[in-house]
Amino acid sequence: MPFFDNLRRNATAVRNAFVQPSTSPGDESLMEFLGIQTTGKRPQNDVTYYICLKKKAETLGSMPLKFYQKSEGKIETAKKDDMAVLLTERPNPYMTPATFWSSVSANLDHYGNAYVWVQQDFTRQKYGGSVKAKGLWIMPSNQVNLLVDDAGIFGTDGGLYYWYQDRYTGHSYIFDPDTVLHFKNFFTFDGYRGASVLELLRSTVDGQIAAQEYQNKLFKNGMTGKAVLNYTGELSDGAKRKLIAQFEEFGAGASNAGRIIPVPPGFKLEPIDFKLSDAQFLELKQYGALQLAAAFGIKPTQINDYSKSSYANSEQQQLAFLTETMLFPISQIEQELNYKCLTDPQRAAGFYYKFNDKVLLRTDSKTQTEIFAQKVDKGIATINECREL
Repeated sequence: MPFFDNLRRNATAVRNAFVQPSTSPGDESLMEFLGIQTTGKRPQNDVTYYICLKKKAETLGSMPLKFYQKSEGKIETAKKDDMAVLLTERPNPYMTPATFWSSVSANLDHYGNAYVWVQQDFTRQKYGGSVKAKGLWIMPSNQVNLLVDDAGIFGTDGGLYYWYQDRYTGHSYIFDPDTVLHFKNFFTFDGYRGASVLELLRSTVDGQIAAQEYQNKLFKNGMTGKAVLNYTGELSDGAKRKLIAQFEEFGAGASNAGRIIPVPPGFKLEPIDFKLSDAQFLELKQYGALQLAAAFGIKPTQINDYSKSSYANSEQQQLAFLTETMLFPISQIEQELNYKCLTDPQRAAGFYYKFNDKVLLRTDSKTQTEIFAQKVDKGIATINECREL
């Protein structure tokens, strides 16, 4: 077929046009096998990294997405079409909106990009046909490549396509950009692909993981540090190994904590006096955690560090978190939805999607009731609108 002949002739041009994704955990194993040094550790194992992902994912997942129409100066809740039902009620048979949006957030922060395939059904009619949105499916970000068609293979010179490789079936799919919702991290040089916090601050994340591993090993050894065994004379390599094994049998591990270590005559066991406080281990670990949290836009109090709390109440803290951390990803997602999930006539008629960020600013019941009463009395909101909040 002419299409596949053209594809084979231009294979080199296609490969050179890839915008490569970040290295996946599976790629790291291959790199280590080839002798290229990587940490091989999952960053999610670091508690600070995990809390940052969790906080932002749960925040986005807890905000309801609303479908509105602005007409003649009035903003009203719009009647939902097929796409609006998917986005606000059930993206696919296996996910609730909370699960869906939290997964989008996790991919966005961990990989720097989040991809959602819009499954569509085309109904052929006498003249043309109609397209119906059937489902929204998250594509794991480490299985998606961006393809710039600068060779004109797909008929669009310079067009952007998404190449998804399904790890479960081994099949590959190329999707048109109109059928993929692409959410990017704030940090991007080319505008095509976002960079993850992990890519930018790999050394900081690795340092936190290494500190936790050192602490774990210390506890595993019963808080017993290294020691020097002094003796006079010479020992063979076999005798040395046997002697070390005997000392470790009685002195190493948490199960040996507090036990007496037998030392043969003529030998002297001197522990190496190394204190965590001397190395400022705790201070360095806290500093690394604060730096990592700051990169995500997470406040110290949100990772349980209350030493420098500067907010008068939780509402002010949530407002700062909303405006300084969540506002950009929320705005970027809304802009992508309002461009790709609405038709031109819908946009012209004033339809749009918007997250209800007011759920983050809920106060105690008494204060919230007073605020709602004032809004209703002054005509700012209706009773039903206040109930939705």
